[in-house]
Order: sequence, then C-alpha cells, then structure tokens
Amino acid sequence: MSDHRKGLVLTTIGGLALSFDVPLVKLGDGELWSVIALRSLVTCAAAIVLWLLAGYFSKRRPVLVPGRAGLLAGLCYGLSTMTFLGAVFLTATANVVFIVAFTPMFAALFGWLVLKEVPSLSTVLTMVAMAAGVALIVAGGLEAGGLLGDLLAALTSALLAGAITIARKTRSDMGFVPLVATALPALIGLAMVANEGFAVAAPVWIVFDGAVMIPLAFWCLATGPRYLSGPEVGMFYLLETILAPIWVWMIFSEVPAAQTVAGGAILVSALILHSAWQMRAKGQSAHRSIHT
Repeated sequence: MSDHRKGLVLTTIGGLALSFDVPLVKLGDGELWSVIALRSLVTCAAAIVLWLLAGYFSKRRPVLVPGRAGLLAGLCYGLSTMTFLGAVFLTATANVVFIVAFTPMFAALFGWLVLKEVPSLSTVLTMVAMAAGVALIVAGGLEAGGLLGDLLAALTSALLAGAITIARKTRSDMGFVPLVATALPALIGLAMVANEGFAVAAPVWIVFDGAVMIPLAFWCLATGPRYLSGPEVGMFYLLETILAPIWVWMIFSEVPAAQTVAGGAILVSALILHSAWQMRAKGQSAHRSIHT
C-alpha cells in the first residue's frame, strides 16, 4: 500500500470513528457529569495502556506530556472535553458538530495573532463565510433555547484551536496529550458525581466510546498527517460534521432545524472549497519545483 493510500485509509477510519462519538454518548442515556466522568476516566486509562504498550514494543517510549507546552495544551484539551459534552447535552447534535467545524478557522486566526502567520486571502474569505454560517446556527439556537449549548460548542472550537496552536508553536509531539488530558474532566466529573450520584442508564455505550472509538479516532487522525497534506486530513474531519447528525437522526429521530442545516451547509461548503483550493495550490507549487 502506498503512503498516500495508507493515509487515506487511516484518516477515513479516524473520521468515521469520531462520527459515532455523539450517538454513543446519547445512547448512554446518563446525566452530564456522570457521562463526563465515565467517558474521560475510560479514555485516560486506555491512553495509559496504549502508552505502556508503545514503550514495550518499541525501543523508545513516546512522550506522554511534553513539558509546560504539553500541560498547557492538555488544559485546553481537558476543558474542551467538558465544553463539548456540555454542548451535546444542551443543544442539537447538528449545532454542535457544525460549530466545532469552525476549529480550523480559529486555528488560522490564532496562528495570525500568536505565530504571526498572515492568512491568505482564501483563508480570510473562508473565515468570513464560516462565521456567517456559525452566526446563523447560533441565531437559531437563540430562538430554540439552545444558546448556551451553541456557545459551549464555540468555546470547544476555540479551545481545540488553542491546543493546535500551542503544538505548532512548540513543534512538540502531542500525540498522547488529547487522550491523557481527559484526566482533568475525569477528576472534576468524579467530584461532581460524588455529590450528585452516578446516573448512566447504559454505561456500556460510554465505555465503548471512551475505550475504543475515541482512542482509535485520535490515533488515526493524528497519524494521517504523516502521509497526507493538512488540507486532505482536514477534509476527513468533516466526516464527523456530516455523518454525526445523520446517525442521530436515524437512531433518535432528531431532525436539525432549517437554520442549522443552512448554516451547516455554508460551513461545510466553505471548508471543502478552502481545502480543495489549498490542495490545488500545493499541487501547483510541487509541479513548479519539479520543473525548476
């Protein structure tokens, strides 16, 4: 299998696995803090097991948390777990995944502010179009009473972009950080559960999500960039954006609002066009370098 095909397979698996996250959380049928505690605890345990296995089967054990940068990125990832699950409980699934799809544009904005990377005109236009799509979704959430969930989804997007920016600035290996960072929501969730009591009707779904699907998704999507360009990998993250609302509609008959569909269509179209433009520009650049 060629490297490019290997990358396509990995990122497809990762995107598909990630698309089942929200449906599995909903199938668990639990209280917010109970779900946060169980899912995070299982994911953190799975990360430690994978880290130990990686050290056993290779001569060099991967870094679990690379210094202060890793701790700061881990804080962003840990908080994003809580804001994401809070959004899942407080607004429609389509709202959550469409708004979180804004993460690449937040990353471009933070890269401009922190790394002094001036975005291209195509990126700026994409940011404007996506901001309009998010505004349309949030306006619908305001009318439907899901504004807090929409805002938590937007905060999730910003936190993930912050973690990505830290990783890019320090060039550190953050492969295990998103998984190990679930220790923070696990501790907070357990503290809340101690006061409120544990309530998850079908914990097997949450355990399966935290132990299998989340580690699989993160590992595949983190490994994909070794074989594919950034824009290509970004396209496969859209699998969750597109498929998660479909799974939830099929399982729970949760139909997204018209404004959410319209805003999501703007977001997805803008991301696809931007990624296609980046791939085209990269291909032309590579072609010119070969001939020079």
